[in-house]
Amino acid sequence: MDFTKLFTPASISARWTENASNRIPYIGEGFFPVQKKAGLDLSFIKGSKGLPISLMPSAFDVKSTFRDRIGVSKLETEMPFFKEGFKIKEIDRQNLLRAADSNDPYVMSVLNGIYNDADELIEGAIVASERERMQLLFPVEGNMGITVVANGVTYTYNYDPDGSWKANNYFELTGTAKWSDSSNANPFADIDTAKQTVLARTGANLSIALMNTATFNYLMNNAKVNARFLSRAAVTVGYLTRRDVASVVEDTAEIRIVIYDKQFRDENKVAHKYIPDGYVALLPEGALGNTWYGTTPEEADLMASGAAEVALVNQGIAVKKIVDTDPVNVNTIVSQIVLPSYERMDDVALIKVV
Repeated sequence: MDFTKLFTPASISARWTENASNRIPYIGEGFFPVQKKAGLDLSFIKGSKGLPISLMPSAFDVKSTFRDRIGVSKLETEMPFFKEGFKIKEIDRQNLLRAADSNDPYVMSVLNGIYNDADELIEGAIVASERERMQLLFPVEGNMGITVVANGVTYTYNYDPDGSWKANNYFELTGTAKWSDSSNANPFADIDTAKQTVLARTGANLSIALMNTATFNYLMNNAKVNARFLSRAAVTVGYLTRRDVASVVEDTAEIRIVIYDKQFRDENKVAHKYIPDGYVALLPEGALGNTWYGTTPEEADLMASGAAEVALVNQGIAVKKIVDTDPVNVNTIVSQIVLPSYERMDDVALIKVV
C-alpha cells in the first residue's frame, strides 16, 4: 500500500464531503450562503447601503504556518487569506509503513489519525468563516465590522464607516430597562421598538430573535414574561419551561426565538461563544448576505499546472499536499480567501440587553 497515493487532497476532500453530511450546520451558513468568485473584486464585498467595504491590504508570498490548533495563522491581501498545515514527519512515516501489511491491526487507527488531522484543518477554515459571519450579526457595542488578530497584528474590516448602522439599528438598554432587572425590564417593548424602527426605515419585517441560552435565561426570569404567560394560560404554575417562555414571547412580540450555543477555540485554545452574552439580533427571513470565497494561489496556480496536488472543499477551501525531501515530510496545507458581504445589514437590528 503506497501511502502517498492513498493520502491525497482528493481523498481528503471526498472524506470530508461524506462526513460533512452528518455534522451540525453552522447557523451563519444559512444567513450567508456560500458564493465563489474568481480572484477578488472589492465591489462584490458590500455592506450598508450596498457600498463596498474598506479593506486592509497586506503582503503575499508568506510561507504557511504549521500548527495544530483551530483558528487563524496568517492573513494577506484584501480579503483575509487563511493558511495553515500539518506535517507527517519521518518518525510518523515509519509508523505508516506498517500499512504495507493490510492485516496489521494498527493500520486503521494510524490512517484515521492522519485523516483526522486533515479534517481539523478544514474544520478550522470553516470556523474562521463562521467567526466572520457572527461578528457581523453580533457587532459588540454596535461596531459593525470584522476583526481578526493574528501573529500580534489586528486586521479590521469596517462595514459601517459613517456610523449610520450603529445610529439607527443598534439599541443599548440602560438602567432598569436592562433585562438583568427582572422586575422592571420589558422585553416585549424592547423587541417591538427595534422591529418598528427597522420597519419604518427599510420596510423589513424582523421575524427572528437570535440569542444564546445565557441571554434567553433573562426572559425566563422576567416578571412581565411570567405575568403574560399566567394571564394567557389562566392557570398558576410553579415553574415555566423554556418552551413556555419561548411560546409567550413569540406570540406577544410576534417573533421566533432561535438559540445558538455553538462555541469555538481561538488560536490560544481558549473557548468562546459565537454569540456573546447579553445580545439579541433581530433578523428578517432569508439570506442577509453571502460568504464570498476568492481564488487562493493554490487553486489558481498549482491546481491547473499540476505542480502540486490540490483539491477543493466547500467550493473555496483549498487542500494541498507537497513532499519535502530533506527531511522527508509530507505537508498538508489548507488555505482559503473568505469574507462575507452584508447587503441586508440595514434590515437587521441588534439589542444589547444587559
